[in-house]
Amino acid sequence: MKPVVIRIGALRPSGARGVRVLRLRVPQAVGELKTKHESIRRLQKENADLEKELKEKQDRVRKLRDSRSEQELEIRRQLRYQREGETSIILPEQKPAK
Repeated sequence: MKPVVIRIGALRPSGARGVRVLRLRVPQAVGELKTKHESIRRLQKENADLEKELKEKQDRVRKLRDSRSEQELEIRRQLRYQREGETSIILPEQKPAK
């Protein structure tokens, strides 16, 4: 019978130590978990923003590819071309007020 008592007695201190270690690690783990959740949320938002931007650019490319009038407007805007008889007024860019 004595070996049984020793085995049970031997298990008790390790179990108590395990509880102490658990108490020390839980707050740290909760903090790390919150940090990881915040990081995941931030990355998900960034991913959604990038997907939205990609969709807008794909729509723009599709419009330019399919629409002759969109192509003409873009050419006129970038190269500052104008049709015969048109008058364009180009204003200098204003610096933002401080």
